Amino acid sequence: MTEFFDALETRDPAVREAATLAALPAQIAAALATAAFGEILRGVDAAQVNSRSALAALPVTRKHELLERQKAQRQTDPFGGFSAIGWRSLGTRRTARRVFQSPGPIYEPEGSAADYWRFGRALFAAGFRAGDLVHNSFSYHLTPAGSMMETGAHAIGCCVFPGGIGNTELQLQAMAELGAQAYAGTPSFLRIALEKADELGLKLPHLRKASVGGEAFPPALRDRLRERGIEAYQSYGTADVGLVAYETETREGMVLDEGVIVEVVRPGTGDPVAEGEVGEVVVTALNPDYPLVRFGTGDLSAVLAGTCPTGRTHTRIKGWMGRADQTAKVRGMFVHPSQVAEVLKRHPELQRARLVIEGEMANDRMTLRVEARTQAEGLAQAVAQTLRDVTKLRGEVSLLPPDSLPNDGKVIEDLRRYE
Repeated sequence: MTEFFDALETRDPAVREAATLAALPAQIAAALATAAFGEILRGVDAAQVNSRSALAALPVTRKHELLERQKAQRQTDPFGGFSAIGWRSLGTRRTARRVFQSPGPIYEPEGSAADYWRFGRALFAAGFRAGDLVHNSFSYHLTPAGSMMETGAHAIGCCVFPGGIGNTELQLQAMAELGAQAYAGTPSFLRIALEKADELGLKLPHLRKASVGGEAFPPALRDRLRERGIEAYQSYGTADVGLVAYETETREGMVLDEGVIVEVVRPGTGDPVAEGEVGEVVVTALNPDYPLVRFGTGDLSAVLAGTCPTGRTHTRIKGWMGRADQTAKVRGMFVHPSQVAEVLKRHPELQRARLVIEGEMANDRMTLRVEARTQAEGLAQAVAQTLRDVTKLRGEVSLLPPDSLPNDGKVIEDLRRYE
């Protein structure tokens, strides 16, 4: 099946990196022109942000901050000052094509560029080809998922049936009578639809490929679909930045999209981690309409070594590995991953740390398990005092040898019993 959506996918990595970094200052300038990033990045010289290290020095903006700014400006700017497009009453010079609402609510604009969300690349890697009929069962209402897949399918040259969500029997009827060759939607709805088709005695002989997302896609379900003659591949994206990465036929991680800069950072910080270490996925989308810079997705992943065996040369990540937001409440006070990071920052002799919370509610015990390059006398006591200074809570400290903690991106582990 190996073909490529365009020549960008097989560029020499050095050529790609040079082109990406050359485009970065213009993206930073576009962000600075918005009210939100004009404040967040105040004092930044866009022309100087032309390297990975310069980008990493900028603050991470996380979804909760975006939501807070939107809520604060609901009456004047529902985008909270982050969007460069909108409509006349917002005073924006360029008009959005659509606006969506995700849970929060958070509002996202859609610009007029073809394949605005860039999902054509993911669908192509899943085997979608010009002339295919795609049954799209992602939602067309409120959230952008339906539009993401439809515009991506159109970029390939596919015809789309806008199934949306629910109405399983009606959707099955359309699949059977129209002879859809491809499916886009959640893997769970595809499973439900196929089970219902069996119950109704409906045949779907043309359905052979699928692009799934929006939830976990366990190998057991992938294998069940394959047994029915359907090859399904995952895509990973968000309503804020569009496509981030996609699966290929080798199923060895997910290849990054060509229109984003992805960093993996230590949860609670903006500090990039080493290749292979699990951290939070932070995305800068090269999109002047909605110029999010260092947007913290809250998702955990890790960079894989090497390139995809299909010949695609961009970086790969492991895919979705959980959530980075591990905030916990201890003795009535919130403890954040950023506070654990602050403890590490104050003690350079430390490496990674994990705050373990045990016991029962109202009888909590905190232990900071931390990798230390040295077991110097008094270090544990000093770290315990810093932990108390930062969190305002008492906790024990356990010093461990380097590389003792699991590489899973977990900074706060809540082991309390809630029953």
